[in-house]
Amino acid sequence: MEVNMIMSSQIMELQHTVQMSIMQNALNLNTVAATELLKDLPQQQVAIPYKGSFIDSSL
Repeated sequence: MEVNMIMSSQIMELQHTVQMSIMQNALNLNTVAATELLKDLPQQQVAIPYKGSFIDSSL
């Protein structure tokens, strides 16, 4: 009976370790995918519509 309890405990620990490893790998893959998507986005310069059109002299 003692051996059964020890083995059961070890199996539970192994399952937990495997689940954590799978979750970590999934998070790493998602991070890499998100980083690649952000890198692939076109870098656009946003024009400021009022830049240079008036001077604020109220200061």
